[in-house]
Amino acid sequence: MAKKIGILTSGGDSPGLNTAIRGVGKSALNYYGMQLIGFRDGFRGMMENRTMKMNAANLSDILTRGGTILGTSRDKPHRMPVDGKIVDMTDVIVGNYHDNGLDALVCLGGGGTQKNALRLKAKGLNILTLPKTIDNDVAQTDITFGFDTALGIATDAIDRLHSTAHSHHRIIVVEIMGHRAGWLALGAGIAGGADVILIPEIPYAVESVAEAIRERSRLGKSFSIVAMAEGVVSKQEHEALLAKQNDKAGKAKEKKKTDAENDTQSQYAEKTVRLAKQLELLTGLEARVTILGHLQRGGIPSAADRLLATRLGTACTELISRGEYGVMVAARGEGTRPVKLEDVAGKVKTVPLDHPWIQSARLIGTNMGD
Repeated sequence: MAKKIGILTSGGDSPGLNTAIRGVGKSALNYYGMQLIGFRDGFRGMMENRTMKMNAANLSDILTRGGTILGTSRDKPHRMPVDGKIVDMTDVIVGNYHDNGLDALVCLGGGGTQKNALRLKAKGLNILTLPKTIDNDVAQTDITFGFDTALGIATDAIDRLHSTAHSHHRIIVVEIMGHRAGWLALGAGIAGGADVILIPEIPYAVESVAEAIRERSRLGKSFSIVAMAEGVVSKQEHEALLAKQNDKAGKAKEKKKTDAENDTQSQYAEKTVRLAKQLELLTGLEARVTILGHLQRGGIPSAADRLLATRLGTACTELISRGEYGVMVAARGEGTRPVKLEDVAGKVKTVPLDHPWIQSARLIGTNMGD
């Protein structure tokens, strides 16, 4: 009998999700003769058994569409808000998997989705995942779909900000997504010609940034662009965090605090505005803040993301046809590779300090805040 596959998208939306759904769906239906059903709004929709039959009609004309036709949510199977309470709904999801007669479930998502998928694998389900996130921080894959599109959007924003910064002799601090890894800010900062690039992997000293801007002024350059990942920390903040982590009670308390902060976009904005004010005081130049926010996730996926998402989607159905489960379909060069979920879940791909991008940035005179 033909295999029946379920598919869902989880976590934040990202360019290329619809392309990946199309890649899985068209290859499953047309080449392998499989059946496919979608679950709406991520794991919540699967818990509520809200399904969408996937066929040629609803897979048509979605290649270039942003977002996800299935909808998404950040709800976790083991921590699902239900009637004002947080409830473990894993067994309900497992039950719906079997009630729908599924042979496999494909989950498209980032780091959180990989962990949730591993939990479902532990319950005996045949799970596969595809790596999606504009942050490019999923472990064990060369790149995630959504990153290239967001990189282009952030770079274009920096390009546009150059003219107003130059005209008004200002410092412009551009906040770019990336609360754990600096791939997006680093790539866009280099491509957009930012004068300062701040990433979470390199704690910054505000005086170092200010001196770089003052030096530009001495050379007759009356403006500066600072590309700043939302999750950056100053050297003082980094040292304080390390001190707390040395104490077990403090570590648990800090983790709880950090988790709460990561869920609050305003927390990042406050840090960005604070840095801008500090730079005004230290340099005597007027500073302005631009927060790109969710703009980076929207719109038509780039050609590179369409190629990547299609490659990963079709490779996924090939693995299902062979009965290979419990893996994330990772990008490796121009090919793909199945990686065990245990090797992905809970891990973050940060920017190595010796990465060629960082070396190139330094060689062209970009200040990295240290």
